[in-house]
Amino acid sequence: MLENRPYGRRRLLRDAALGAAAVSTTGLGATAASTPAQAAPPAGTTGRRSGAVSFRWWGTSGWRIDIGDRTVLIDPYLSRYDTGLFTGAFHQDTPLTVDTDVIDPLVDRAENIFVTHTHWDHFNDVPYIAGRTGARVFGTLTAYHLGLAYGLPAGKLAPVRGGEVLDFGDYTVEVVDTLHSRNGSWSVAFPGVRVTPPPRPEKISDLPEGDTLAFQLRVAGGPSVFFMGASDLNERNLTGLAPDVAMVASAATTSTADYVPRLMAALDHPKVVVPVHWDNFETGLTNPPRVEPNDRKRLDALIEEVRRVSPRSRVLVPEYHTAYHF
Repeated sequence: MLENRPYGRRRLLRDAALGAAAVSTTGLGATAASTPAQAAPPAGTTGRRSGAVSFRWWGTSGWRIDIGDRTVLIDPYLSRYDTGLFTGAFHQDTPLTVDTDVIDPLVDRAENIFVTHTHWDHFNDVPYIAGRTGARVFGTLTAYHLGLAYGLPAGKLAPVRGGEVLDFGDYTVEVVDTLHSRNGSWSVAFPGVRVTPPPRPEKISDLPEGDTLAFQLRVAGGPSVFFMGASDLNERNLTGLAPDVAMVASAATTSTADYVPRLMAALDHPKVVVPVHWDNFETGLTNPPRVEPNDRKRLDALIEEVRRVSPRSRVLVPEYHTAYHF
């Protein structure tokens, strides 16, 4: 077992500031360790105080972050259509579909969209949302060229590689070069990059992985939150981030060695760990989130491993649409 690194003064101050964050396992049958994190009213309702910061999970690794009256999206995939992935009959030629009836009520605005990678369950809805809201899209060079293929203006597409620290006034976003999950054959689904604009994508296999990023959002006067969209890492690229909260992708396989111990150590044992990418993302965004038996086992294993190697971290298992304040 990896030893936890000693707590320094900075980490003690950080942990004290986040003392209200908690384990939340509503609908998943786990045991709560403390009081639930504070929830905000649903998006679009009145009464949200100016300057409030809330984080809403949209399934898979998708998030809506409201910072006062400014909205940031990460991997917003809301269409959630059937490809056969969860029934053992996966069809890589499944047509790309955008469910505007689901998206439009949830996405009233967005100024920036951050894309971890360009598989369909992360990128599918991004071009539509960007076109509807006028948001700028940050992602890999592949995301840039796919955005052009969808007709988005080049001025609204911002290619990033990792290492950038982007200043938006009320918040900054640090871009991290990272790795995609490995499948049971130690490979990656739909590998490849796009170095020029392709024809407009028509099926899910037209959206390759295209390299993978993570993002750390730091709110002025608020928390630092790490977002990942796949379950592998280059820990050298995570050193020094030390987020308050980490949105951690559940591992789909055991192909990556010591995934959780390496991740927790590299992130300096975050105060709050939020598992993501464990739900069945081909069903609707209805609570409690649907989790298939094998994915439930992997989620339980992730929680158990976090508690073992980072016992001072609290695990918060999110529900859809619920807004959390850290």
